[in-house]
Amino acid sequence: MSDTDVMPGSDARRGDGERGTIVSGDGNRERGKAGRGSGTALLVVLVAGQFMAVLDASIVNVAAPVMRSDLHTSGAGLQWIIAGYTIAYAMLLITGSRLGAIFGFGRAYLGGLGLFTLASLACGLAGSTGELVAFRCLQGAGAALLVPQVLTLIQRRFEGRRRTAAMGLYQTAIAGGAVVGQILGGVLVSADVFGTGWRPVFLVNVPLGVLLIVAGWRALGGDRPEPGERTGWSRLDIPGVLVLAPTMLALVVPLVMGHEQGWPVWGWVLLAAGVAGMVCFALVERAVAARGRSPLVPAAVLRSPGLLSGGVALLIAVGSYNGFLFTLALHLQSGLGDSPLRAGLTYVPCAIGFAISGLWWGRLPERIRAHVGYVGFALVSVSYVGMAAAVDGGREGGFALAAGLAGMGLGQGAVIGPLMASALGRVRAEHAGDASGVLVTLMQFGGVLGVATYGTTFLSATGVGAHASAHAAVVTFVALAAVNLVAALWAWRVVVRQRAVRVA
Repeated sequence: MSDTDVMPGSDARRGDGERGTIVSGDGNRERGKAGRGSGTALLVVLVAGQFMAVLDASIVNVAAPVMRSDLHTSGAGLQWIIAGYTIAYAMLLITGSRLGAIFGFGRAYLGGLGLFTLASLACGLAGSTGELVAFRCLQGAGAALLVPQVLTLIQRRFEGRRRTAAMGLYQTAIAGGAVVGQILGGVLVSADVFGTGWRPVFLVNVPLGVLLIVAGWRALGGDRPEPGERTGWSRLDIPGVLVLAPTMLALVVPLVMGHEQGWPVWGWVLLAAGVAGMVCFALVERAVAARGRSPLVPAAVLRSPGLLSGGVALLIAVGSYNGFLFTLALHLQSGLGDSPLRAGLTYVPCAIGFAISGLWWGRLPERIRAHVGYVGFALVSVSYVGMAAAVDGGREGGFALAAGLAGMGLGQGAVIGPLMASALGRVRAEHAGDASGVLVTLMQFGGVLGVATYGTTFLSATGVGAHASAHAAVVTFVALAAVNLVAALWAWRVVVRQRAVRVA
């Protein structure tokens, strides 16, 4: 991270630039069109869509044992049912953001929401493992079209404190969806409505999706690309898509499937191919730009001050969060024998802490907000140490773990929202969609990487019984604490450098 990068809470002012330039959260006027539906109704529609997409990534885990029994699926088939959504989602996110820029962000959001809703219905009615895997991938494609537009529309339609509040709700949806998914999944599977077993975990999306489509059509139905912007399929970078999609597939599949398969040779081969694919993608994008076409990821977007450094910090934060959720769920359910519902309820203090800091960090004075990044990382690190002590002492159900979870949620909320705001703080309006796609892709990749890394750490250290599971959880939590402490020191160093530059 360079001295010119923007840390959470810092003053991310920009020059006027071109028409439509979005300003930072310091209250400057936004020069672009506010658009129709720029109020509370629009924000509810956007955040609810984001919530659904995150919810679906976690709710299925709870229903996995029932699905396996009902569909008589193999372990590998069950893995693909769970992972198909994540793989398709991560693979198509950047393409989804470009489609929003081509056809209108609101139209793309509604199209993705419609595809997601139809795929959810198809999942709930699926009669075989193959059908369910295919429809889960279709769900992931719908989420990949829907999700990038949420962050883009918040950037384009809100300004000043309203944007800060919207970003707080956005990050709360990200954190809350993961927790609520486990709780709601446990409730729906336990209720076994009309003997339907696992199917309600998908069908619950249908009425909500239809409601959001109707409400979203009123708020976003008139959304179109800005006048003068190039539109149509000719603007889609086909060579870039053909290289990036399989590259992301090669990177994500081993990370999602590797720990269950014992990290086979084919996984390492795919990872190496993915790294080579990223190099090829950079060369293809350079060639596309040289021909005067619009690359899938314009170089100007990647040069936006603070975007990549903020994205890497978000990758670390989201990776540790997702890795923690996965690890604690394994310990509670496999190690201690908790039911899915009880395990899900354990996370409630974390969700509350996340919501509190996510909704209130923007109200802090500017001079304090400049420090929330490294303070948040430090609080997360201390909380992991506290939870490691609680688990080591056999107090998983007591106050010590609950306090650690609440502290971790407070710290994560103080990191993720401000990081997103600062990473997008100086992105030009015409690059908002592409920048959102890059940022969301880094966050999604961070989540997958976190589960793979910390999940492997836990599984490698665990054995049979509650004591062995507790030992593995302690080892993993200490590793999480160390990573977040390093991130805190890094963020503190950047703030000190920025202060020195301003003084000079």
